[in-house]
Amino acid sequence: MTILIMVITNIIGQCLTTPSAPFGIISFEFAFSPERAQEILNSWNPDAQLRAAFIQGLDFLFPLVYSVALGMGCILTASVLRSRRKLLWGLGVILAWGLALAALCDYIENIALVFLLFDRVQSPFPEIAGVCAVIKFTLIIIAAIYILYSLVIRIMSRPTRDLKPEP
Repeated sequence: MTILIMVITNIIGQCLTTPSAPFGIISFEFAFSPERAQEILNSWNPDAQLRAAFIQGLDFLFPLVYSVALGMGCILTASVLRSRRKLLWGLGVILAWGLALAALCDYIENIALVFLLFDRVQSPFPEIAGVCAVIKFTLIIIAAIYILYSLVIRIMSRPTRDLKPEP
């Protein structure tokens, strides 16, 4: 579900990539000022602004989906690391709770962005969205790295097979 929503959002949001918003909706999330938010909004035609609003609506489902998926990944990673007596196994539960915080930040960010999309381009909305986006993406990136760490541990600890031909 996480991947499906990401794909849909990327397809719908292709027109949001402009010179003022090189990363589309992500640029808008990190505007951090009313002036920058307005510059991004001005770079989007009415259809693009409608698509941005649709993405924000869809993004009210997405935090629940990705936080559960990544949180489960962190718990599974902790289990794998603990069974192999590897470092950082205890971080999994903390990160799973951190992803709940990421989802909460995403919801706050979404509300701030909706205000910006509906002609409330003023402080504190871009600042709130930006701070929440930083927290959200930081936690998501740390969780993803943690899960990848587990995959590397699993690959490196696999027994190697002897490649000698059998007689």
